Amino acid sequence: MTSQQDASGSIEANNANLLRALPFGDTQDFDDAERGFVAALVPGVVKNAEGEVVWDVDAYSFLGDECPPTVNPSLWRQSQLCVKQGLYEVTDAIYQIRGFDLSNMTLVEGDTGVIVIDPLISAETAAAGLALYREHRGDRPVLGVIYSHSHIDHFGGVKGVTTEDDVAAGRCPIIAPVGFTEHAVEENVYAGTAMARRSAYMYGAALPRGPKGAVGAGLGPTNSIGTPTLISPTVYIDHTGQTLTVDGVAIEFQMTPGTEAPSEMNFYFPDRRALCMAENATHTLHNLLTLRGALVRDPHVWSSYLTQAINRYAARTDVVFASHHWPTWGTDRLTEFLSIQRDLYGYLHDQTLRAMNKGATGIEIAEDFALPPAIVNSWSTHGYYGSVSHNVKAIYQRYMGWYDGNPATLWQYPPVESAIRHVEFMGGADEAIAKARKSYADGDFRWVAQVLNYVIFADPGNTEATALQADTFEQLGYGSENGTWRNFYLMGAYELRHGNVGTPLATSSADISAALSVEQVFDALALRVDGPRAWDAKIVIDWRITDSGTVHRTELRNGLLVHFDVENELPAAATTFALSAADLRAALLGGQDLPTMIGDGRVTVDGDPTGLAELVGYLDAPDPDFAIVTP
Repeated sequence: MTSQQDASGSIEANNANLLRALPFGDTQDFDDAERGFVAALVPGVVKNAEGEVVWDVDAYSFLGDECPPTVNPSLWRQSQLCVKQGLYEVTDAIYQIRGFDLSNMTLVEGDTGVIVIDPLISAETAAAGLALYREHRGDRPVLGVIYSHSHIDHFGGVKGVTTEDDVAAGRCPIIAPVGFTEHAVEENVYAGTAMARRSAYMYGAALPRGPKGAVGAGLGPTNSIGTPTLISPTVYIDHTGQTLTVDGVAIEFQMTPGTEAPSEMNFYFPDRRALCMAENATHTLHNLLTLRGALVRDPHVWSSYLTQAINRYAARTDVVFASHHWPTWGTDRLTEFLSIQRDLYGYLHDQTLRAMNKGATGIEIAEDFALPPAIVNSWSTHGYYGSVSHNVKAIYQRYMGWYDGNPATLWQYPPVESAIRHVEFMGGADEAIAKARKSYADGDFRWVAQVLNYVIFADPGNTEATALQADTFEQLGYGSENGTWRNFYLMGAYELRHGNVGTPLATSSADISAALSVEQVFDALALRVDGPRAWDAKIVIDWRITDSGTVHRTELRNGLLVHFDVENELPAAATTFALSAADLRAALLGGQDLPTMIGDGRVTVDGDPTGLAELVGYLDAPDPDFAIVTP
């Protein structure tokens, strides 16, 4: 198997051309990213209670050097900006912790304490950020936490800044947009295994930090790998214009559901003339469909909510900041920044649909899609995290689905069967590889990757093909402006060379599981039923939830686990379990032994309990290590 390669002549030339073509003399972003600097974390390392490193921003110190040929210079510039770390003053009594995780944590000083906005991914990194703030601003108590939206990098570190006791006692309200909890736990539980595996590629989890490895994800350096936590919100925001005062700080909220997250909100601080845009306006083209997988986002409503934010707040705002990247100061500058971001998402949406209605497919539209010069010339619109290519395809998918309308693609063979036939038509693996080497030498890496993928899926043991594919992925990564594309390509090369690394990133945790409703517990269970094995089974169980007084029925039939609240008279179930909602989660999803729970009185059972054992026997276990670049 080959080792890491240098940049090929064509990639080196393309990257050199970008250095000449792009406006690298514009240093405004560097000025803004450094403005208000108070202090850095020294060393830039965060450890957990066991002494294990969960965050190491110092590992990116190589970004202080000149851009090497193995990194797209535009991505190198973005990564240099994203690794600036420490405590920064945004405006009077508003501070940010940046470079401690993928996201930012913002601290708003009130009369006696501080409000924390978006406490990062991990409790450890959030605690380190709060400690740095307190070192320079005093030991202010946390008197409120705001989750701007339902992604884990905006709530996972909450137990690093407050406690369940303080929240329960009313000393620290947790404020979130309506729908937050449902979307937060669904994303991390329902499709969590598949998303986590692909997240390892998206964030380059196993890649060494360096010019031939991970340089950042465009939105931030990468994910921390500490302890994700969750404390459920105590205050929900449900309409635009809703206001709250927390520790003397007035806050006005703007609801933006269906934008960067299904549940998201911006908010304005009128007394500070400061606007927080959550993750709806950052210094990159964002994802409409992330490479890890998610629901497709709506660029039309995203654009319209940015228009609403401009009209409601821009004229009375002096600084706009977000939960990633650096702020923008000055009413005129921030208005233009928000307007360019608005135009970006609106243009992507409208022009994709225009082309779609002329019969073009997603892949065709994406290949030739051109943005207006004013948008292209703004650094904030470059595709460091999202990209024009995969966002246009996402818009097509949102409206039209997977099918392009051509009967030839309606019933194609799956990857392995298709690959076997492709390779046979090519004249066999040896002939395909020989031709791929010629295309590699010509710099046509996209075609090489496609051809070699057929060979590998037809013959996974073909070491010549896997070695050349690893080299090919590497070159595609070296040329990518998009941080997540680079990570995907380089992770693909890494796994071809070193084997499957599995899922080193954890998105689920005890806290997230504990936030599941009873309905979500059974939704999660239903997703694990091996349908074909359970076709002939019929199992009816009632679950009496003692802390709510409700009865929930599960019925396995035709391979489907149906569940619902029992509100009318129904034929009796064969079995009824009585237990708390917490014990339900522990027994069905938490791995606790139900007979033991029955024995110690936490669970009581009426009827024949063997039906549950039969039901459990039909459950399938997800595979966190499934293959991606091999069949």
